[in-house]
Amino acid sequence: MAFETEETQQTHSPSKLRQENHGPCVGIIGGGQLSRMLCIAAAQLGIRTVTVERKANCPAAAVSHLHQVGDWNDPAVLRQLAAHADVVTLENEFVNAETLTILETENVRILPSAECLRTIQDKLIQKEALQTAGLPTPRFRSTDSIDELQEAGSEFGYPFVLKRRRNGYDGKGNFTIKTALELETGWAVLNGDNHPLFAEEFCPFKAEIAVMVCRSSIGQTVVYPVVETIQKEHICHIIKAPAAVPDSTSAQAIRIATDAVSSVKGIGSIGVELFLTQDDQIVVNELAPRVHNSGHYTIEACHTSQFENHIRAVLGLPLGNPGLIEPAAVMINLLGDAAGPSYPSGVSEALEIDGAHLHLYGKDQSQLGRKMGHLTVTGNSMESVMSRAESAARKITFA
Repeated sequence: MAFETEETQQTHSPSKLRQENHGPCVGIIGGGQLSRMLCIAAAQLGIRTVTVERKANCPAAAVSHLHQVGDWNDPAVLRQLAAHADVVTLENEFVNAETLTILETENVRILPSAECLRTIQDKLIQKEALQTAGLPTPRFRSTDSIDELQEAGSEFGYPFVLKRRRNGYDGKGNFTIKTALELETGWAVLNGDNHPLFAEEFCPFKAEIAVMVCRSSIGQTVVYPVVETIQKEHICHIIKAPAAVPDSTSAQAIRIATDAVSSVKGIGSIGVELFLTQDDQIVVNELAPRVHNSGHYTIEACHTSQFENHIRAVLGLPLGNPGLIEPAAVMINLLGDAAGPSYPSGVSEALEIDGAHLHLYGKDQSQLGRKMGHLTVTGNSMESVMSRAESAARKITFA
């Protein structure tokens, strides 16, 4: 393992990072784009960050005060991270909760906690926790064998969704089983012999919506606007803020999302993905114990971004106003078009579009479908904002 950046290697020791005159330091497990944006938000508050990732060349490495290379599931690696930090937080849910538990027994402050992560990162346990809390979810059941998968088909009817319990994201780890003839195919695709799976009733939604909820370590909660999420090939493509739903639906979504985050004792900015059903009911899809793609628009569109409020929350600072600055905002994810360079063509042309805010993640290379950046446009009307955002996004090409 090593600390990257020549300057910090030469001029700072672990003890100096925690000296009072340097202010707080936040350790972040993970070095992807979410970690990068957390580091940038922390820097605006004069808060230092130290990150850990399995490789040196990652998005957060360029902006964190110290970057540590190592396996985040190794307690020794996380001890070194924690030695620099007043609090440790997460940019993903893939670290082993058991590893975090070891650190917590050694009085390392980790938010959200190992208990929260353990509940959320196993999607079956997550659904059970939501059900116990009385929150609406699709019907679900464990499927530990092909026979139990067949039973799920009989119970739920077709289509239904087969999911990996762990480590699924952006549609990876899901398989929609449309007929009984696809049972064995779904089991094989998700490698059910080696990965625990569960089945979930298909929800015939009319829209997918999301809410970012931020709970602080001192008991304060703020809730961001309800947004519509538009998926493309199982990857979040467009976020429209606010969602075009009645006030009563928005209030219902906010109540359910807040209760969901409270039920798992989440701390920090937590993403809550929801289905809006054909009869205007809200059903919880999934929780993410971290800042979330559906909240990227908040950097330009809200008084306080999800990233800044996450940093405030884990440090016990007062939370900021989550409200929209302008009536409408659209965020579009920028995906790789093919294997190639990480810096796109069309940047100048995109920035000529009025109000286009471009975020490039600094990944080592582009790959087909890989999230390479995003852009956000805000304004007075959704129609105008969407038109400008789509025009700007069309200019950007990773190839």
